Formats: sequence, structure tokens, C-alpha cells
Amino acid sequence: MSDYTLEVHGCHQYDATGAISEPIYLSATYRHPGYKQSTGFDYGRVANPTRTELETVLARLEQGERAWALSSGMAAINMVFHLLNPGDHVVLSEDLYGGTVRLANDIYKKYGVKCDYVDTANLEKTAAAIKKETKLLFIETPSNPMMRVSDIRALAKLAHENGALLAVDNTFLSPHFQKPLTLGADIVVHSATKYLCGHNDIIAGVIAIADAQSDYGQTLDLYIKSEGPNLTPMDSWLLLRSIKTLGIRVERQEKNAAIVAEWLKTQPNVTDVYYVGLPEHPGHELHKSQATGFGSMISFKVKTPELAVALLGKLKLIAFAESLGGVESLLTYPIAQTHAEMPKELLERTGLDDRLLRLSIGIEDVEDIKADLEQALNA
Repeated sequence: MSDYTLEVHGCHQYDATGAISEPIYLSATYRHPGYKQSTGFDYGRVANPTRTELETVLARLEQGERAWALSSGMAAINMVFHLLNPGDHVVLSEDLYGGTVRLANDIYKKYGVKCDYVDTANLEKTAAAIKKETKLLFIETPSNPMMRVSDIRALAKLAHENGALLAVDNTFLSPHFQKPLTLGADIVVHSATKYLCGHNDIIAGVIAIADAQSDYGQTLDLYIKSEGPNLTPMDSWLLLRSIKTLGIRVERQEKNAAIVAEWLKTQPNVTDVYYVGLPEHPGHELHKSQATGFGSMISFKVKTPELAVALLGKLKLIAFAESLGGVESLLTYPIAQTHAEMPKELLERTGLDDRLLRLSIGIEDVEDIKADLEQALNA
């Protein structure tokens, strides 16, 4: 079954009514047929039919064996970090979402988990960062917001040779464009708030794994069942609804992004454009070897910090807002928003500065997107 068909139809089984839309099961608990008998659903925190349908679809889209739908992307990343014990070491991409850095540095550090940040687009540097205590490599590719590309296949091999797991944040591309589990990764996480939802109306997270019977798979299941960060039935239904249009949304957004990225290169007030779909991007060919699309995230730098701040207030169509992946185009100022708490050392190493803007391209008419950027850049 193709991704398009799976996205539209999911794993839907018609009930007695023939309802096309998956029912929303709002029950917290379920009646047992008899002693030691179960319908497969006992208590809503452990399993809910609407959420189970969503999780099955997500696992199939990522070509994994198991998936969990959780209350946010950070809840998903937190569950992955739960796999670490005091004294364990994790290697993370030095360019990634600021919330992940905050979780690692401010929360898990006090539990004795040691973290090092490295340019995971550089295999030699990554290999040099691995220690005997390393249990996890955590990467984003393309990275947020500098759009660096890491070799998933090579990093999976490196992790496994050293007894570690590879986790990939796949938020920027969605499973429609990239399937890290098929490239050797063990764990995939998403902020499903972004492309999987695509309408800026729910907060959700996803974990998908390659091996449901593995120690890490069983441990994740135990933690999620015990701590209860699960997605609600209503939000599960909304996400199922959104996934029906995932393919056509992200492909339209990618088409728009390619045009906007080339256009930004011609603008006199723009000094740098970071988009993996540009042939001159250093990770372009590697990205093509492990993904089927380039996505629609563009970062760019303008001449001065003053210009960056000023244009945010001049936007008319594009919204100056956090988040990404929705049908509406959004512009974010990472140094003051998504990466405000990023350590200064990492900002300097990655080149994330006060001239950088991150653009999430929507499905509007591309000429209208360009017109809004042009007036904001040049007004």
C-alpha cells in the first residue's frame, strides 16, 4: 500500500454503521466480558481504540513495529531520554530544537546523564565523541534551524557498533518524505503538532520504533503505560483526520519552498539561504539518498539584526509565530523564540545568530508569499 493510500484510509475497519470517519471513543474504562476476559481495552490510559488506530497508522507510515501517540513532541523526546540511566552518555546534534537542549541540560543533567553536542553531519567528529558510556545518539536531519544533513545510515552503523541506539527527530520532513527506521535508526520522534497535524490546532507527539520486542521497546511501553503522557481520544481523531491530507500538503509546501528559496537568493537584503533543496546546499546529495523530498523549512539571514527585527512587524500574510508545518506560512526568530535558551557556545558553533530567520512555508499561492516577504524585507 502506498503512503498516499495509507494516509487516506489508515487501518480503518468499518463498524456496524459503516461510518467512514473513525469513531471517537471517549470512554475512560471498558466492560470486561468475564473474569480474565478482555476486549483488548481495559483502561483509557493504557489503550484507547481511537488512539490505537492512530498509532497503528503511524507505525506503518514509519515502517516500524510500534508507535505511541503522546501529548507533545517534548513528551516523546522525554520518554526517549527515560531510557538513559545515571552515568550514561548521549551524543546529540549541536544544531537542534532548543527545547531538546533544555531537557538534556536542565533536567537530565541532574539525574547524572552526561551530554555532548557535536556536528553529526561530520561522521569523524561524531565517532570521536562516542565513549564507552554512550547509550544514545540523538539527531535531527535536516537540523533545526541551520538545516544540516546527517547520514542516518552511517550514524546507525556507528551507534550499533558501539552498543548505542540511534534516535532521529523526523519532525521537519514527516514520514511522507523520510523514514529513518528503514535506514537503520532504532527510534523516530515527531512533534506531531507540526506536519503530521498541519493545521496548528493540536499539540501532539509521536514515538515510532523498529523493534517492539527489544529491551528499549518494552521499556518505552512500560514507561508510557506507567506515566500516562498519552494523547487524548479527541486529539487522536484530529490527527487521524489531518494525516489524510499529509501527502498533498507537504508536497505543495515543498513546491512553494523551492520557489521561495531560489527567490530569496536574489534579494539584496538577504545574505544566506539554508534550504536542503538547493543544489548548492552541502548536504543536498546526501539528503537525496535518504529522503524522497526536501520539505518546506527555509532559514535565511538578513544583513543586520535590526532588519530582522523590523521585518517581523511588517508581515501581513505570513504570521510571526512559533511552530511550523501548518498550512499557513510562519516566520520565526529562533534566537528569541525556539532557541532562546540555547547555550552561547552552541549558538556560536552553529552560526545561529540575531540575523537568522526561520521560515515555514504553507500552501498559500507562492506569489502571495513572495510578495509579503518582499514588502517586509524592503519596506
